[in-house]
Amino acid sequence: MHYQSLYDEIERRLKQKRRVVVAIDGKSGAGKSSFSGILKQKYNECNVVSMDEFFLRSEQRTPERFMEPGGNVDYERFVKEIALPLKSYNAFSYRPFCCKTMSLTAEVNVVPTSLTVIEGVYCLHPHICDANIYDIKIFFCIDEDSQKHRLHRRDPKLFDRFVDEWIPMENNYFRRFDIQKKCDFVFKVTDK
Repeated sequence: MHYQSLYDEIERRLKQKRRVVVAIDGKSGAGKSSFSGILKQKYNECNVVSMDEFFLRSEQRTPERFMEPGGNVDYERFVKEIALPLKSYNAFSYRPFCCKTMSLTAEVNVVPTSLTVIEGVYCLHPHICDANIYDIKIFFCIDEDSQKHRLHRRDPKLFDRFVDEWIPMENNYFRRFDIQKKCDFVFKVTDK
């Protein structure tokens, strides 16, 4: 995959601004987390925040909330704990959600860096985008067969939940809010 045009854009923005925030949304298994790791290695000063740390807590998991496209993510907490502090360029902290314990974990302290990457499905939810923090928006897409292959390889025990539950929810969010069309860069991934 060729990312040079994206790297060029990040470099251009870093010369213009004190802080650049990149959003990486897209389909499960398409490589968002892996690419965030590449950016973290490439740029000396880079924070990465995962949307997986902002799923709903037990008490928030209502049928009404799950009916909302993208409603299974705690976008309110993300805006309060990540988006608004990012705008101030001050140090801040947040408490990640752990899917295994279904609870918030210990605080993570974040020191401002020139580049911050927010990665994961739902990071371009309209409630988050309304905070106006993103400088560059990226979408990773993957064909269905490659996606299933990667997800099964990643965790066979959770594969059925991905296929029956999580992928349909993600696809509903992508369609409802036309996420891919709102992005500056779209990368298509395949295992073929």
